[in-house]
Amino acid sequence: MSQAAPYYLPDGIVGLTGAVERPEPGTLPLRADLAHIALAQRFLAVHYVIPQLRTIGDADTPLMLAPRADSAELVTLPAGSAIEALDCAGGWCWVCRGPEGPSGYIPAESLIPDDDHAA
Repeated sequence: MSQAAPYYLPDGIVGLTGAVERPEPGTLPLRADLAHIALAQRFLAVHYVIPQLRTIGDADTPLMLAPRADSAELVTLPAGSAIEALDCAGGWCWVCRGPEGPSGYIPAESLIPDDDHAA
C-alpha cells in the first residue's frame, strides 16, 4: 500500500481573505477541482488531497501538462525518483514533486505497482 505523504489538515477554518492569482498550469499542484493539502491556506479548491508517496519505475518518465501522449512535456522524472500522487484515473496519474511543484500527468503504468495501486 502507498504511504501517505507527511501533510496534515490545517487547523481551524480554511479560507481566503482576498483575491489570489492562480499559478500557471504545471507549476503548483492545483486544479479547480483538486489541490495538494499543503496549498489549502493559499488557494481555494473544491477538494484537497493528502498525496500518496509513489515511485517512478525503471524508465525516465516525461511529466505532461495534460493527460494525453501529445501534450506538452514539462520535465522528465528520473527512474526511481519519488513523487506524490494526487489523482489517478483513466490510465493517467496527476502527480507532483511536492507542494511547490512541478505538477502534471504521467501514465499510471510508469509507477512501480504496489498492493493497492496496480499500475
